[in-house]
Amino acid sequence: MRVHFKTGYEQDIRLFPDARDALRYGSLVALAIGLPFLLDDFLIGEATNVLIWAIAGMGLMVLTGHAGQPSLGHAAFLAAGCYAHAILMERFGLPFAASFVLAGAITGLVGVLVAIPALRLHGIYLAIATLALSILTEDLIILAEPWTGGVVGMTAPDISILGVEIDRLGFPDRFYWLCLGVAVLVTLGYRNILRAPLGRAFLAIRDSEISAQAMGVSPARTKAAAFGLSCMATGWAGALMGHFFYTFNHEVFTFVISVQLLLMIVIGGLGSIHGAYYGAVVVAIIPQAINIARDWISGLFGGGGVPVPGLEIGVFGLILIFFILFEPLGIHGRITKWRVWFELFPFYRRDMFRRQKSYLKTERMR
Repeated sequence: MRVHFKTGYEQDIRLFPDARDALRYGSLVALAIGLPFLLDDFLIGEATNVLIWAIAGMGLMVLTGHAGQPSLGHAAFLAAGCYAHAILMERFGLPFAASFVLAGAITGLVGVLVAIPALRLHGIYLAIATLALSILTEDLIILAEPWTGGVVGMTAPDISILGVEIDRLGFPDRFYWLCLGVAVLVTLGYRNILRAPLGRAFLAIRDSEISAQAMGVSPARTKAAAFGLSCMATGWAGALMGHFFYTFNHEVFTFVISVQLLLMIVIGGLGSIHGAYYGAVVVAIIPQAINIARDWISGLFGGGGVPVPGLEIGVFGLILIFFILFEPLGIHGRITKWRVWFELFPFYRRDMFRRQKSYLKTERMR
């Protein structure tokens, strides 16, 4: 079993625990860069979809997984980033890079403004408030028709970076590399936030607000920072999602997207960056798996493949129930258990990951 013997605080907060982990993640990035040379255009599009969902998942993971603030309204911030990016490029003529950065900043500012009245809410009440925001956003998009196109929607502007045209339909490999670059940068930024005092403050607020406040952490400022950073990353995902769909309107950013985002981080594993990627793979694969299974069943028994309303949401719900009952730590938790089992074999104990059912008095008071 490998043990990281730490002799200083710098070792505890460094980016990679050791050279082996750095080599493993570097190999994953190299493999991701080479995927377009191994896959066809359809699979490249699916891989791009996974990366966009992963960016959005990391945005929600900051708020819910590490800061402990549940949200069912992140579809609203996806829409804010998407429309802000398209309007800045189309109406104001900004280049892609400037528009993309500003779209994330604008969405982050919107998140901070939303956090101000929501700071007094906790748990299910905060989730309901953000859900109301998600539902309200659909109406706001229609009412702002002169800017958003209303029901008709908008078309994503063409992307040009240093004279290189990037089009998802014409050049899917280039758009994939663009999304991969954004995903890597967001991941590195997220990892560095967790290493910083702000990341430790997020964890303290999540575990116990009273204890965190006693240690000098400001719950209001910490929650506002969590909302801002979460919405900024989600806004960038929304901007890329607009280019991925090419045309979009209010029906793209329904509250169902918010529910899928929450399911994604729960299934992937709350409180881990890995969980955002694992959940993104599940969210991207399940719709395609349902379509393939429906076509296979229709070919086996005859007749056309008739879509079943609500089937996709039902499958997501069943998977969520399965994970809550049998693996509350998500896919990342299960993989961690397998790794520990192999490292400790034959000294592994079955009760090593037993769920804690008792709580401190301060945790009941939070």
